[in-house]
Amino acid sequence: MPTHHALSGLDRVLSSVDHGLRTLFGRPSAGRPSPANRVPQSDSRPLSPQEAQLSAALMRVNHVGEICAQALYQSQSLVCRDPKLRRHFEQAAKDELDHLAWTQQRLDDLGGRSSYLSPLWYGGAFGIGCLAGLGGDRISLGFVVETERQVEQHLAGHMERLPAEDQASRAVVAQMKEEEARHADEALAAGAQLLPGPVKAAMRLSAKIMTRTAHHI
Repeated sequence: MPTHHALSGLDRVLSSVDHGLRTLFGRPSAGRPSPANRVPQSDSRPLSPQEAQLSAALMRVNHVGEICAQALYQSQSLVCRDPKLRRHFEQAAKDELDHLAWTQQRLDDLGGRSSYLSPLWYGGAFGIGCLAGLGGDRISLGFVVETERQVEQHLAGHMERLPAEDQASRAVVAQMKEEEARHADEALAAGAQLLPGPVKAAMRLSAKIMTRTAHHI
């Protein structure tokens, strides 16, 4: 399929709609093997029901985060003015698609489920991404920097909360954390305009509401 920068405006809209439907209702396919696959089974004992439930809840939150990441990068790419920057968003979205597939795999392995509110999360994130993109490319990049920094902190917290025996989930989260930090660094190097404090605080508040809700629903 042609990339967004090679498509007309209408084609890009239709492509984004198609991508959104596949993100929400399809089976994500990773371009890279999951880090969980590299963890020998002999390295950990089976999880207790309580441990598996906690891991599944945390991975559900991470899965929601990756659904939002797809929406954000798709929307920012859609309204982006610079073809080079559009390609940057598309490449980051590919990494995040791997993350989406990895978290889905862990949910399946743990006997968990994705959030019932996934369409709501996707729609909200898509709208926010459009608003950030319409503010200009530097602001859009600044939004990426702040989003990825907050996600990196969120994943660090999950590394502390995941059961020590769940080495597979911990491997996935560690790899995701490393790549979210790289996305933030790349956006900063591309000319991001850092966001003002009140905007960062609002983003933290909305993320807290989303993560607490997705933990249960």
